[in-house]
Amino acid sequence: MKKEFDIVISGGGLAGALMALSLSETKKPNGQHLSLAIVEANPILKDASLTFDDRVLALSHGSASYLQNLGVWQSLKNVAEPIKNIHISDRGFYGKARLYAKQHQVNALGFVVEMSLLGQVLLSSLKERNKVNGNITWFAPDKISDITWQKSHVELKLDSTEKLTTKLLLACDGAHSICRKLANISVQESDYQQSALIANVSTAINHNNLAFERFTETGPIAMLPLATQTNTRNANNTSNNNDSRCSLVWTLPPEQAQTMANLSESQFKIELEQAFGSWLGAITHVGKRAVYPLKLLTANEQVFHRMALIGNASHTIHPIAGQGFNLGVRDVSQMAELIKTALKNGTDIGSFAALSAYAMQRKQDHQQVIGLTDSLVTLFSNQLPPLVAGRNIGLKVMNYLTPLKNAIVRKTMGY
Repeated sequence: MKKEFDIVISGGGLAGALMALSLSETKKPNGQHLSLAIVEANPILKDASLTFDDRVLALSHGSASYLQNLGVWQSLKNVAEPIKNIHISDRGFYGKARLYAKQHQVNALGFVVEMSLLGQVLLSSLKERNKVNGNITWFAPDKISDITWQKSHVELKLDSTEKLTTKLLLACDGAHSICRKLANISVQESDYQQSALIANVSTAINHNNLAFERFTETGPIAMLPLATQTNTRNANNTSNNNDSRCSLVWTLPPEQAQTMANLSESQFKIELEQAFGSWLGAITHVGKRAVYPLKLLTANEQVFHRMALIGNASHTIHPIAGQGFNLGVRDVSQMAELIKTALKNGTDIGSFAALSAYAMQRKQDHQQVIGLTDSLVTLFSNQLPPLVAGRNIGLKVMNYLTPLKNAIVRKTMGY
């Protein structure tokens, strides 16, 4: 027996859960809610930690606003630490830039939240919506093993031998997307020959909601403000004085990253203090360290017959500007709007016209963000004197040329 759904979402991670949540209240012209299926490889409903790990996300102002519109920000705001100001510097050189939320008429440029906490909130929200609407079916743990594309629908075979049919397949299944592979969509891949060393650290000086992007000769160091583990707040919803937790993202050559990960905590503190500087005083504690290789991956096509790529299935980018997840949020938002428009107009949600519109509308945003991050990696990983001078002049110009700064800040805020 084939189980029929209006939409099947491959992947129940952040992108897939957010996609399902965005469509959970959407109704068809007959007044019924869309029937949604989520196929997820991990037993996510029993152990979410297998899908949502300890890394943190820098949510742009636009992404936070979208989560608020979905009704989930209320559950996140007490564990999401605001980024009120950003300091950008080039270690050993004069180039600096400062970004202040107040100058852009917002309370925060973005927010830092642990991936596991965001994942738990999304899953909890889906569960609550499903209690009321009953339109979401999970297949987990399970995987898509084969796809047959028919004119009016898509047929899916799962590892469990379940068979599904759908009008629209949304591939939210990450950088190694099985849907993308089965559709033979080729990708462009570039190995940065860099790895990101990630850890939560404590510092002697309070971060005061200040984020740092510090470029060094081995790669950028990002220090992002984290909420206290007790998440205590005063009456003004600002951090207490004992806040000193930061999320470290240290980009290094792969061998050096692994060496740093294997150092004793005391030796690692010394190395980090030397590379980052004294902006936050001494490093007082270092949490679990993990190393992730960095690659740029972009799919050559965003859509296929009755299928679209969402988030990391379409693009996996360098974390240098913290834009990867936010780009995926805008994929989700755009797709949800196109589906709602198609339903309102009484047209096929999986039609070539609808999916082509999605691809065209996302193209410019993808190109701009991928171009920005890729250029920053190239520019700040090169120590040739002309490039060093040029980037430091560029930082100074950006700092004092208001229209340029506003344009860059608006883009990184997700608008």
